[in-house]
Amino acid sequence: MPTWIYMIRHAVSPYQPGQERQRGLSLQGTLDALRVKEILKNENIAHFVSSPYARSVATLQPVAEEAGKEIVLYEELREREFGTISREFGDEDLLAVIRRSFEDRDYKLEEGESNKEAEERAVPIMERLLREHEGSTIAIGTHGNIMAIIMNYYDKSCGFDFLMSTTKPDIYKLGFAGERLVKVERLWGEQPGID
Repeated sequence: MPTWIYMIRHAVSPYQPGQERQRGLSLQGTLDALRVKEILKNENIAHFVSSPYARSVATLQPVAEEAGKEIVLYEELREREFGTISREFGDEDLLAVIRRSFEDRDYKLEEGESNKEAEERAVPIMERLLREHEGSTIAIGTHGNIMAIIMNYYDKSCGFDFLMSTTKPDIYKLGFAGERLVKVERLWGEQPGID
C-alpha cells in the first residue's frame, strides 16, 4: 500500500523585511487557502505537518480543521535560508542565486544555506514520516525552494525549472513505495473565473 504525501506550497504572502517567520497570507492567499481545502477535503489526510513559518501553517490550517486534526511543526521543514542577498538585491539576483544553488549543491551566500545543507536537514524528516506513517496520507505545509530541494532528492527532474513552474499556492501529491517515489501528480490548477 503506497504512502501519499501532499506537498502544499504556501499561498501568497506579502514580503515584509525581518518577518520571515511571522508574515501571514494576503487576502488572495487566504482565499486560495480555502481553495486548497476544497481540493483536499476528500483525500482522507490522516497526518498534518508543516514548516513553522506562519504562511505555511495558514495555508494548511483550513484543511487540517476540516479533517479535525492538529498540525505538527518541524523546524527542519523551514524555508532554505538564502543569506545576505535578502530582497535588497532584487528578484533577478535572487533567481540567479537559486539557479546556481541547483547547479552547485554546495553553493551558498554568506549567512546562507546551500541546497545540500537544506536537504540534509529536511529529508530525514521525510524519511521519518514515511517510516512512521507507512501506508497512510500526510500533508506537508511547505515553501517553494525547500519543496523543490526535497522533491529533487527523490526525482532529479525536480530542479530549478520545476521550481520556476510552481505557483503560490501549489499542491503535489507524491506516492511512495517504502522510501521510493513512484508517482507525482499536481493537484493545483487555475480555476476558471477565479483570479
